[in-house]
Parts: sequence; C-alpha cells; structure tokens
Amino acid sequence: MEVHDWLSNLDMPSNYKPFQVTEIKFKGSRKEFFLNNDNIYLEIGELVAVEGPTGGFDVGHVSLTGELVRIQMKRRKTTLDQVTKKIYRKATEADVEKWNAAKGMEWETMHKARKLALDLRLQMKISDVDYQADKTKATFFYTADGRVDFRELIKKMAESFRIRIEMRQIGMRQEAGRLGGIGSCGRELCCSTWLTNFKTVSTAAARYQNLSLNTLKLAGQCGKLKCCLNYELDTYLDALKDIPDKIENLDTEAGYARHQKTDIFKKIMWFSYQGDENWIPVKAARVKEIMAMNKAGKKAPNLKEDAIQIATPLVVEKSFDYENVVGQDSLTRLDERSRAKNNRNNNQKNNRSNQKNNRDKGSSGEKNTQPHTNGRPQQQGGQKQQGGKQQQQKQQQNAAPKGQQQAVPKPAHVNGPKPQNNKPKQQPQQPQVQKTVVKAEGNAMPGEKPEQGRNKNRNNRRKNNNRRNNNNGSENKPAAE
Repeated sequence: MEVHDWLSNLDMPSNYKPFQVTEIKFKGSRKEFFLNNDNIYLEIGELVAVEGPTGGFDVGHVSLTGELVRIQMKRRKTTLDQVTKKIYRKATEADVEKWNAAKGMEWETMHKARKLALDLRLQMKISDVDYQADKTKATFFYTADGRVDFRELIKKMAESFRIRIEMRQIGMRQEAGRLGGIGSCGRELCCSTWLTNFKTVSTAAARYQNLSLNTLKLAGQCGKLKCCLNYELDTYLDALKDIPDKIENLDTEAGYARHQKTDIFKKIMWFSYQGDENWIPVKAARVKEIMAMNKAGKKAPNLKEDAIQIATPLVVEKSFDYENVVGQDSLTRLDERSRAKNNRNNNQKNNRSNQKNNRDKGSSGEKNTQPHTNGRPQQQGGQKQQGGKQQQQKQQQNAAPKGQQQAVPKPAHVNGPKPQNNKPKQQPQQPQVQKTVVKAEGNAMPGEKPEQGRNKNRNNRRKNNNRRNNNNGSENKPAAE
C-alpha cells in the first residue's frame, strides 16, 4: 500500500533496538500508528488487537514495521509524542470471531441508516459503515455537498442500534476508494488498492501532456480528475524544457507558418502554410532560432529547407513456421461454411418450388380455367387439394365427342389413386369455348336425373373430407356430368 519494505531482507546489527511504533491498517485504507511497548515480534500482514479510539479494542493488519515507520511518520508530520495508542496482543481466535461478527453487521446497519436519512429528508449519502471489533462503536462515512444537520439522525440511530455513533464526512475520492471498482484502464482503482494520499489534480496536467480537455475522458469513478494524470507529469515537464512555451506564427520568406502539433519526446514541431495541407516537421531547436530571428525583425528562409526527414517504419513480411494442430488455417472458414449452408438452403428451396409447380401443372393440365363457386373464384390452395377431381373432370370433357376435336390421352394420375373406369354419359355437341360450372350443394337441378343429384351430394361430402384431411383427393371418385 504505497510503501515497499526494502529493509526486510537486511540483517540488523546485534545491538539494534527496533523502533517502538508500528503502522496498522484498517478497513478502507485507514492507517494509524501504535506503540509496541511490549516488543512483540510482528510481521507484515499479521492480525493484532489494538486500543480503540474511545476505549475497547479493535483488530487490524500490520502494514509496516521497523525503521521505515520512522520515515513514514516524518512524511506525515507525526511526532513520537502524538502516538499514544498501544498494541495489546496478537489477535486470538476469540478476537477474530468478534471482529468477523461485527463486520457482518455493517451491511444491514448501513441500509437501515440510509432509510432513516431518507425519512428525515437529509441531503446526504451514507456510503460505508465501520464497526469496531468489540461492537461498541460504529463510524458512518457520508458524502454531502454542504453542511448537514444530522443531530436528529444520530438520536434515531442510537435508539435503533444501541451503540456509540460517529459521523465522518469524506470526499468523492475517499468514497471511491472505500467502495472500489474497475477503472477505464481495466484494472482496479488505485485509490482502493495502493494509493492512500490524494494529491490535487488540475487541468494543467492534461494540457502539458497534450490531452484533450474532455471531462468524460479525464474523470474517474469519483467524478473528479484521474489521479493517474500526475504519474507522468514530471516526465513531460522535463521534456518541455527544450520546447518553446508560447509558439507564435513564424515569419518566413514564403509567408507565415502556423503551428499544428508537437511531439514532446521526439522534440519535433509541425508547421503549415496557408492554403497548403502538407505539414512541415522542424526540430524544436531550429524553431527557437527562427523565433529569435523574428524578434530581431528578420525573416527566416522557407521552412521546407529546414524540414527533417522522418523515417517511416519498414513493413517486413515475416513468415512464421508453425505446426497446424487443429487443421483449420483459414480465418474465414466460418464465413465460407455459413455461405455454403445458405447456398444449400437456397437450392433446397428452389427444388421444392420446382416440384410444387410441376405437381400443379400435372394436376391442372396445360391450361386450366379457375372454376367459380357461388360467383367467387376459388383460392389456389383449393386447386391443389382438389387436383385429382379437376383432372378427372378434364378427362371426362376430353372423352366427350366434340365433332372435329380429337381425343386427348389421359395424363398420369399424380396425387390420387388410379380412377375407375366409369364411362360418362355422352352429351350433345357443345361449342369449343367450354365452361365448367360447379353447382351448389343440394338435390338434382331441374332437367337432371335424381341419380346425378345424389352423385353431386356425394362429391361435395368427399370434397369437405379432402379439405379436412388434406389428402389431395385420394378418396375421390370420378363424377359423371
């Protein structure tokens, strides 16, 4: 947590007395100094029972021992007289059990406290609760925009939880450090893993690094500027010493050259003339010389004469020898497989549609006039279902004598069984334009025999059965007209 114990592998002198102060870490990156008057041998990471802030005991981890604690105290401007709390002992099993039981109550306590704050309509957010190991005190951490009068809230929480209560206001950075999370870099937040001291971050750090001043990109989980903007700031400041601070338009013989961008670490600056889209790279030292000439009232030569050649990286094709274990070299093998599957599906659809068209042609003949029922044309689906019946009617019409019309051979029966040899009765000669009329269900029409009416009723019943069973007229018998 921000400190590396570089003295841990070194042997101390024989007459060396270890430093009496030890640094202990608690929940939420909170660290405090405690006196080790009993000279208990402690190692980093051990659990110890220490004196509580207002009596009782608390449990924490040892984070630093030895001479590094002295240096850390100087860094935090803490004197030895200010350290008054003591280390009691190494934590026993009973101490750890009480500590774990107290930690298990924090989640429920925090939600109850949030509900009480909402009932009182206080403009505050309780973000975390820290129980002391002996369950005698609870510290509530909250964030708020301004001052909050929570005296009534403390009274209600004391009645509900029956413990001593301490309210501590923290900032947005401390809240993010206590809650934790994943940053935009993909790693855990620095403030929740190792960073404990928060330094001020300003937008000047982004300007020195040539970053875009976009608050959405520069802000972290806490809504403030990212702490990592300060990590490389010193390196940029050292590199910027050789680059001019205020860059104005350079006065040259070819006109005024305008600054476009700067590569800080390569110390190269790009300029361009008005109306020319090509940028001219110039070294930062040469830019300083040109600026000095302009201040003296002199014009510099064309910047194209001072342009430097920037080496473009050569693209070298490398061939790697490897063994193809899986047996699939192509990166587009999945695309080819899906394309072949789509082609196969399209072929199957085309074959089915062709078979369907051939079956319709075989059942209805070369040219079929759609029959009308009750003055409305039938649907095409009905023609498919009654393909056998229409074929039989066509055969009977072709078998009837029509003067000069020759007999047409019967087509092969596709959908239904082979029709029976029921010869239709001959009818008088009819004109060449024939219309097939399907009469409504019922008895025989006037001028027809009763036998023909019974046949029509029977055919209509068969028609209904065919529609219901979708057997394409497999049980139909040829009807006589």
